[in-house]
Amino acid sequence: MQNLTITALSKSFGSKIIADNLSLQLNTGDITGIFGRNGSGKSTILKILFSTIKAESLKIEFNGSLVKASDIISKSIIGYLAQEPFLPPRLKVRDIIPLYFKGDAQDKLFYADGIPKIANTVAGKLSMGELRYFELLLIGNLNHPFLLLDEPFSMVEPLYKEKIKEFLIQLKATKGIIVTDHYYKDVLAISNKNFLLKEGKLINIINETELIAEGYLPTPKL
Repeated sequence: MQNLTITALSKSFGSKIIADNLSLQLNTGDITGIFGRNGSGKSTILKILFSTIKAESLKIEFNGSLVKASDIISKSIIGYLAQEPFLPPRLKVRDIIPLYFKGDAQDKLFYADGIPKIANTVAGKLSMGELRYFELLLIGNLNHPFLLLDEPFSMVEPLYKEKIKEFLIQLKATKGIIVTDHYYKDVLAISNKNFLLKEGKLINIINETELIAEGYLPTPKL
């Protein structure tokens, strides 16, 4: 098992506190869901962990050793799937795969469930579900032991939501995964640890009832 320990994470924008001395323990084998209202800072925290935004304070340990922010990328510790598409829109799926994988390693992608059907389609013509699923296959099959996924289920068709869930469950055997998404039911279906980001703090969440109690979800009408 590999582990990533985040402590003393603090970040604010003016008077808006995004992270107030947060701590988070990530282990391979875990899928961790992080919920939060729009503007609460979920995406910012992922970008801080991926070193594209600088925190006011942050301590990261990888397998018990301190790592610099620059090590996150250079040592391939964390993979990151942002909300924005990153694939060249005019390239076909079959031409994108060799940009990321060489030789026999390409087979995992070319023969993955659903990929033969879209292999000759350019990325810009993929549906949102096809696009997010393919992006996730690319990022997930790289060697990073930890993955940060920002809104992987947003605007995705039900068929591809299920494909994404199946793939993430397979991945967690060797990776530690953080998922942030407003589609909370999809996250809860695959996660084994969950938190609500609220006023700069991470609140431990067990189920949907606690999301209601913390004000993230509305109280059901009787």
